Amino acid sequence: MHTRRWRTWRRVTAGGIAATLVAGGVTAQAAPALAASTGPTLSVDVSAGRHPISPDIYGLNGADPAFAAEIGLPVARWGGNASSRYNFKNHTYNTGSDWYFENIVAAPENTLESFVQTNRDRGTKQIVAVPMIGWVAKDSPQSHPFACGFPATRFPAQDSFDQWDPNCGNGKLDGTDLTGADPADTSIPAGPSFDGEMVTHLVSQFGPAARGGVRIYELDNEPVLWSSTHRDVHPGAVTYDELGGKGTATAAAIKAADRGAAVLGPSGWGYCEWVASGVDGCAPGADAAAHGGLNLSQWYLKNMKDYGDSHGGKRFLDYFDQHYYPQISGGTDPDSDALRLRSTRSLWDPAYVDESWIGPTGVNAPPLQFIRTMKAWAAQYYPGTKVAITEYNWGALDDINGALAEADVLGIFGREGLDLATMWGEPQPTQPGAYAFRMYRDYDGAGGRFGDVSVSAASSDQGRLAVYAAQRWSDKALTLTVINKTDEDLTSTLSIAGFRCPGKAKRYTYSPAGLTSIARDDDLAVNQGSATATYPANSITTLVLPRN
Repeated sequence: MHTRRWRTWRRVTAGGIAATLVAGGVTAQAAPALAASTGPTLSVDVSAGRHPISPDIYGLNGADPAFAAEIGLPVARWGGNASSRYNFKNHTYNTGSDWYFENIVAAPENTLESFVQTNRDRGTKQIVAVPMIGWVAKDSPQSHPFACGFPATRFPAQDSFDQWDPNCGNGKLDGTDLTGADPADTSIPAGPSFDGEMVTHLVSQFGPAARGGVRIYELDNEPVLWSSTHRDVHPGAVTYDELGGKGTATAAAIKAADRGAAVLGPSGWGYCEWVASGVDGCAPGADAAAHGGLNLSQWYLKNMKDYGDSHGGKRFLDYFDQHYYPQISGGTDPDSDALRLRSTRSLWDPAYVDESWIGPTGVNAPPLQFIRTMKAWAAQYYPGTKVAITEYNWGALDDINGALAEADVLGIFGREGLDLATMWGEPQPTQPGAYAFRMYRDYDGAGGRFGDVSVSAASSDQGRLAVYAAQRWSDKALTLTVINKTDEDLTSTLSIAGFRCPGKAKRYTYSPAGLTSIARDDDLAVNQGSATATYPANSITTLVLPRN
């Protein structure tokens, strides 16, 4: 099964979007006084459930420069389909199935070096994908006609041709993939030694990882989809052995070129690649049976560990990475909105059965518990490996519903102990989705941050009123994010244990009452560890309680 199920349009990111930023300000606004329904009870225990929150969960694949500076963007990723054949020697990549398999020479501001320099200058950690597919783009013209994987001169009949470059086709006829493409039309062979050269080049330009250079290298992008996204050079289905062999060899080349750099992989495209090879499809089959009956992720982790054990105990994989796209359209009709807010449970909830083709109506997978399952597999098959999600997007970032979902996701990332995340298809700075990030990274317009240490927080109905809590290292303040997922104002009691507050909490709210700013509401009275507050419909509230 090779259908793109968890996918949006892909492109390689390089320095972010060139757009004008209207910074999100904080405006004074009185708390709503409308009649409200009784909401779920909230409780926080600062002495329980304590663990660090990685700042790297607030990453993006690209960002407006001013927005990146505003939120102190911790990590950015150079990845996507175009990175699979990016040639650092000539700054050329191939668009693959995203756009007629064309070779494109990157503009100076879109080169890999520009990406690294831009993020290095603003203190943002970089993830750089290295090509592992076996091919990179050859020298190509900078303007039409481009070299392409399915030229009309070789394949005169195709379903579609580029309107700006009529020699370049989509590689399909009557909806069926064409075969017989010549990789030499667009590409040259490139193996692990090429990746070692690429890392060595970046070290020569920016220093090693330990001294401010590129910190993390990614083992290509969604490799089990190569037979779809890059079928002009890799038409065959990816097997366990190909993924494992190329992964270990490339990781070894990276570590040889920069021993302090971290390696991240396999960056699977979604549920099917999470559990199965390209040969097996969407469930463990004959390929899995030939590899101890382990699913693809389990075997991948074990294979990396075995390789390291056979090389003196050296670690060759630092992050186990997958991509996650919930099966929701970008629509904001009531059904889509409700599903979007429910579906965040798939990241952690052992009782949540996926409501898409992944669940009973399709492959009938058990509850995903995506982050918890990733962590459990890593702990079992390669202890010490961190977990990452380098592409995800819940959609509707131009709507308050998308902002609520994103705020919920960021809270879950911190509570569940995810180590790194970078959103793909990042919001524009003035969109509601950007304010979800601000509520954790700049709620007061002065760099106010959600805490660094997650603490226990619970709601009697997380589906209506979600709550996340953390304590800051810097001033020991307690910070809470409360998300009202309903269409009505909710008045709820909050109990706080294990923390002494001087009596007032600062309160910041993002809601439909003002979608272009975060409101600084009246302080909330906290008496003997208890507070009652009204949370507006469809809102995100940040509470900041100073330590007494």
